Amino acid sequence: MAISLTSLLPAALRRPALAAVMGLGAAFGLAPTSAFAICNVDYVVQPGDNLFSIADKHYGDRNRWTLIYYRNQDKLAGPSAVPGRSLHIPCPPNEVEADATPLLKETADLKLLTGDHYEPFVGRNLPGQGMVTELVNAALELAPSPVSYAITWEDDWGKHYSMISGKETDMGFPWAKPDCEADPTNARCVNFHFTDPIVSVPMMFFSKVNGGMSYQTDADVLGKTICVPAGFYSGDLDSPERRWVRDSKITLVQPGGGAASCLHAVARGEADAALLNLFVGAETLLLEDLRDQVQPLEKPFSEIGLHVIISKTHWRGTSHLYRVNAGLKKLRESGRFDEIMARHLELFWGKLQ
Repeated sequence: MAISLTSLLPAALRRPALAAVMGLGAAFGLAPTSAFAICNVDYVVQPGDNLFSIADKHYGDRNRWTLIYYRNQDKLAGPSAVPGRSLHIPCPPNEVEADATPLLKETADLKLLTGDHYEPFVGRNLPGQGMVTELVNAALELAPSPVSYAITWEDDWGKHYSMISGKETDMGFPWAKPDCEADPTNARCVNFHFTDPIVSVPMMFFSKVNGGMSYQTDADVLGKTICVPAGFYSGDLDSPERRWVRDSKITLVQPGGGAASCLHAVARGEADAALLNLFVGAETLLLEDLRDQVQPLEKPFSEIGLHVIISKTHWRGTSHLYRVNAGLKKLRESGRFDEIMARHLELFWGKLQ
């Protein structure tokens, strides 16, 4: 059952009047507090359910759908709830301090690279410097044969590829992984090894309000102009089964200026839709005051995993990959992984209210 991403998105992304009509009291701070949540229970998905109706039922707040989504990704069909499957409903987190990071040093055996302004995943001024940063830190602290590590911040994301390829740094995060089995010639597949996915993120089209574009099947996208900001992931538009760009089935525009440039292009009618991950699109709509002009389409386009990467020519590539993956496994088994992720999701959506 396809999830309606219009109802999925927090009420803050839509016009307050529309939120009121739809009964989304969370837009006005009227949702029940977590103290009244029906949580830490298992729930069998019923016909007609989706993650947002389930969140509304258990939390009194559709905005908290991502808590269920990330806790149950192995039981979902993409971001869709399957009738008959049992989902665990976690409790909204209380504020928890970030784990201690005694192995994090200014100079260290293992150097990692990331950049700012990619909320809620990484950001200098975020708690724990972002969800993925905190998860990577915690995983490395739990890794077998632990080593000291350092994190370098380079805010020009365009430089990261060459810095990791040239081994100016050992590893980088968070990077999307193409379908390397289907397209082994993809430059990322050719040059980098990827850890297990840290988190997966829904990708969605954002189009002009009443602009006439819909997305129910791939045929709806053919002939359209799609905007993806320069440096952002666009691989699913040109996957081997689609070949939309290579075969000129769509027009791809890639302006500089980040997500805002694409959403403004949509608002001006210069592109039919922008393809962005859920979190980037959500935050940018608010920051650019485009809620009345641009909206998400109802069906998710795809999902991407965010990974730590290392050059295939790195002499310690195998050991570093094992270290991160083993640490992530221990982190998930301890339950701390879910706590970290849930806390960052709550902080992110709370900021957008």
